[in-house]
Amino acid sequence: MENAEFSTTSTTWASSADVNNDLAEANVIVSKLSDEALLKMEVIQNLLKNRDRTTYTQKLKEAAEKLGKSVRTVRRLVDKWEHEGLAGLVQNQRVDKGKHRVDEDWQKFVLKTYKDGNEGSKRMTRQQVFIKAKARADELGVKPPSHMTVYRILQPLIDKIEQAKSIRSPGWRGSRLSVKTRDGKDLQIEHSNQVWQCDHTLVDVLLVDQHGKILSRPWLTTVIDSYSRCIMGINLGYDAPSSTVVALALRHAILPKQYGSEYGLHEEWGTSGLPQHFYTDGGKDFRSNHLQQIGVQLGFVCHLRVSEAALKELRPSEGGTVERPFKTLNTELFSTLQGYTGSNVQERPEEAEKEACLTLRQLEQMLVRYIVDNYNQRLDARMGDQTRFQRWESGLIAAPDLLSERDLDICLMKQTRRQIQRGGYLQFENLMYRGELLAGYAGESVVLRYDPRDITTILVYRIEGDKEVFIARAYAQDLEAEELSLDEAKASSRKVREAGKAVSNRSILAEVRERETFQTQKKTKKERQKVEQAEVKKSKQLIPVEPEESVEMVSIDSEPEPEMPEVFDYEQMREDYGF
Repeated sequence: MENAEFSTTSTTWASSADVNNDLAEANVIVSKLSDEALLKMEVIQNLLKNRDRTTYTQKLKEAAEKLGKSVRTVRRLVDKWEHEGLAGLVQNQRVDKGKHRVDEDWQKFVLKTYKDGNEGSKRMTRQQVFIKAKARADELGVKPPSHMTVYRILQPLIDKIEQAKSIRSPGWRGSRLSVKTRDGKDLQIEHSNQVWQCDHTLVDVLLVDQHGKILSRPWLTTVIDSYSRCIMGINLGYDAPSSTVVALALRHAILPKQYGSEYGLHEEWGTSGLPQHFYTDGGKDFRSNHLQQIGVQLGFVCHLRVSEAALKELRPSEGGTVERPFKTLNTELFSTLQGYTGSNVQERPEEAEKEACLTLRQLEQMLVRYIVDNYNQRLDARMGDQTRFQRWESGLIAAPDLLSERDLDICLMKQTRRQIQRGGYLQFENLMYRGELLAGYAGESVVLRYDPRDITTILVYRIEGDKEVFIARAYAQDLEAEELSLDEAKASSRKVREAGKAVSNRSILAEVRERETFQTQKKTKKERQKVEQAEVKKSKQLIPVEPEESVEMVSIDSEPEPEMPEVFDYEQMREDYGF
């Protein structure tokens, strides 16, 4: 995890020079939906499932009947959602009322640029079209359309081109891959970022806190691209599976991922973008309104796979794409680590608790290194001569959607309300925060959103009816240059209290600095055996014995043994000398 990042593996926070611009940004998150808005959200999800023209018209009529409105009104509702997201489903008038939409000349320019750029063997992405539109606007001295506006103009054309393409999946051997949803729909998987799957597992490794005290086993949530089987994103933490945990894993999968040198990576993760479909089991965390809201807001459809009983009868491997990586991770990574417990509690190794010495941060670094340098770079049995990452990259039909961290605030964890103190200060997890624009809201109750991997920066939202409106970022005082997870903050607070000191930003900072020098590594059984063997060898005094023709060295505590052929343990030599 990089310093000063809001996400473990996402793009870094804006520099201090950009803070003021970021603070001025407007962002609205719908925090509560009425029954009418929930019904509208359900209608939008159903319409998203049927993009093709033949069924879309019929679905519009069904939606109009369900809402008791005209087809024209439903079309307007869809248009409001496309421009405003969930906020368009709960408000009476547009937030951008009075502003002009992009004119017809810009629409013609965007479409013509994309068509000309993809003639013959030429290829042009949506992002490149936006760059050309921006350059054109600079020449004319006018304001260019936003990248999202360019994407919306191009989307119908891209959908039309996609439908005209061959439905054959070039990378698969045998029959085409498809998955069946609980409502009976077959999703034909034809390209990358089309269908993502998600699931959880309890990692079979005992972890400790920063002071060596045993905590528990963490939960791992993975997001998998069905077409390439690439791991798109993860969430590793102690929180049990929930919609907020799924949202964090989704956020990580969607954003570009960057890592510091402490990860020791030889490759880049490289994957990002938005899925068209999010395919999961029927767990409570995947059936929540929260996840449905995220899907409607970001523009993907949530699907549940058929029940376990039906899976066994019809498609026993339906969930294998997302479950298989867990087995690979367990056998190739987790089982090699100190504190490994095994999946059977009754057969747990005796040394598991004695040897446990890894923290959550250390395990996360090892996991990221394995995924980036090994798993995603490995050939899959169905892919022939392509690695998973190569297949993902070649399977893209367009450049991945570019979303900023601010676009994904809805995926962050939400904290209960806090009151802004005089001077723009507020308190969270025994830490004092301050935001430049918060002084004017002194005395008001606000909502905090944060990433549990680094709480040195939090987002502050003001409650306005059923919506949360972004106010500013707030920074932990004296900890701006540090990186502190929620679990680490709680552990530091406990340590400070045990020492009889007052909990404050400075005392926690001192504890963090002290912890960085604290070594909690324990020797494994194998390492202890090596030390014992070395000590035995040192204790043996060797004396010369002169035979008739040569001098041999023998141990004084043993009789000379017959000469035996020398045997080399190459595995041991590789471990000892790095062969």
